[in-house]
Amino acid sequence: MRPTVVYEVRPRAASAMPFTALGLSAPLARGVADHEFSTPTPVQSAAIPAILRGGDVWASAQTGSGKTAAFVLPLLELLAASRPASPRPVRALVLVPTHELATQIAEAARSFGRHLEAPPRIVVAIGGVSINPQLMSLRGGADLVVATPGRLLDLVSRNGLHLRHLQMLVLDEADRLFSLGFADELGRVLELVPERCQHLLFSATLPAPVLRLAEQLLRDPTRIDIDSGRTPGAASITQRSIFVDVGKRTQLLRHLLTTHAWSHVLVFVESQHRADHVAMKLSRLGVAAASLHGALSSGARTEALLDFKAQRVQVLVATDVAARGLDIAQLPAVVNYDLPRSPVDYLHRIGRTGRAGEAGEALSFVSAATELHFRLIEKRHQLSLVREQIPGFEPRELDVPATDPHGGVKGHRKSKKDKLREAAARAAGAAPDRPKR
Repeated sequence: MRPTVVYEVRPRAASAMPFTALGLSAPLARGVADHEFSTPTPVQSAAIPAILRGGDVWASAQTGSGKTAAFVLPLLELLAASRPASPRPVRALVLVPTHELATQIAEAARSFGRHLEAPPRIVVAIGGVSINPQLMSLRGGADLVVATPGRLLDLVSRNGLHLRHLQMLVLDEADRLFSLGFADELGRVLELVPERCQHLLFSATLPAPVLRLAEQLLRDPTRIDIDSGRTPGAASITQRSIFVDVGKRTQLLRHLLTTHAWSHVLVFVESQHRADHVAMKLSRLGVAAASLHGALSSGARTEALLDFKAQRVQVLVATDVAARGLDIAQLPAVVNYDLPRSPVDYLHRIGRTGRAGEAGEALSFVSAATELHFRLIEKRHQLSLVREQIPGFEPRELDVPATDPHGGVKGHRKSKKDKLREAAARAAGAAPDRPKR
């Protein structure tokens, strides 16, 4: 087994040094300046020099901390240091869990690298769209591929690319890769990666599968931990909870849109059906709204996100596919129409606002039925929020159940087998077995 941690870096405040002091060339520093980034964030200050030295890096940092630039910038620097062969072999690969994140990372890489003498050739490989244009894009090779695991394997199986010359592999949002069921595909990709490859693992949280992967994959890594378990942007995000009956949530949302005059709002719901339904109801109320979820085609998802970022759509109603990695500039508010099942997802949802020092609001709709679950979320994040009541939307349902009907934290719900076992025990007149955890 390879050693997993050599030392740990825990910077707490943004560095006062310029990006060039981290080892970045002048062209890349110009690309950073185009984004109006003045000084590196803590994760950038720690990760960029370590990556440029060629070692493995394992970084965990809260959402909104600048993780994308922390690996994109040194990747571009290392790619620019050598002239590629023709056709270009894939030298750097970034694996991500969602289409939106893949597109965003590729856009960031192109933007940061625009002043390089020979900007790298970048290809995005995602499912949900025809594979043929991606095969065509890869005919001349690529320096950097940003991909979801399934589509990458499809391209490899069709001889669209190979990874024999891969020098750098990044696993971004590694915890989400596992939670979305990419474990098997990820294992197959890693079998194709050369032993000498530099591995970079970035994750906002560190569940057991990510810890096991880090132990198996990384060689003497630089270990970076930047307050990964803390609620993001605590100083810049105003968190609120509003007590409201389930049936009044859409009307309350419409009321809040009017009274706050938010330019655009990201609304999180629990299911694909709910996303479409709420977006449709808002549209009927005269609000420009769109839905975003995994059942939509890649083109539809891209269009919805672009319309939202351009503020052609005021409300984007989304599942947790939008909770990770997306950088939406100057987003004033996030609304939890449905509470997340996991307290960790609460952290990532509200992290879409209050980014880059901007102020933001995070509102959660809480009903009598979900009060206990929200208390659990508060406990996990050391919060204690007043349950507001908005005039005209005061709840009629006030009785809080003795137990959480939503099953508490994700992963601690009773399984289907447990429920069937309890039902059989009740039918037999016996006490049910204690559910397995």
